[in-house]
Amino acid sequence: MGNNIQTLEQRRAKNAYDCIENTLKIIEDNKKDEFSSHVKNIPMLIKTNGLGATFAYMLSKEKDYLHIGDCLLFWLKETDNKIIDLENVKDFKTLTKKIMEISSFEYRALTKEVLAYLNWTKRFVEGLTKKE
Repeated sequence: MGNNIQTLEQRRAKNAYDCIENTLKIIEDNKKDEFSSHVKNIPMLIKTNGLGATFAYMLSKEKDYLHIGDCLLFWLKETDNKIIDLENVKDFKTLTKKIMEISSFEYRALTKEVLAYLNWTKRFVEGLTKKE
């Protein structure tokens, strides 16, 4: 008897893989290493500066960072691990504004979830951009 129930970690991994794979399809080949570098740097930025400051930085940088922000938002909306209400959050910019309004408990829980998701994006961007 097979069990089709996926764990949160499996769903997180699948979403991260799909998002990174799809993003790499639209990024020019000569920009993929730069994108990979950005993906790998975001967790440290969050740990050093906090989620809000990192999201604000990502917004100011645009392009690659917005792709990553879109991946995050897509995951946070898809997961049944609802930390904050994202019903009216349509894009990464709105998500960034929203996190300035949440409680410290929600902020910490959201930071933990974002870091768990980014852990997978880091792994996959490394594997999917590796030179043969």
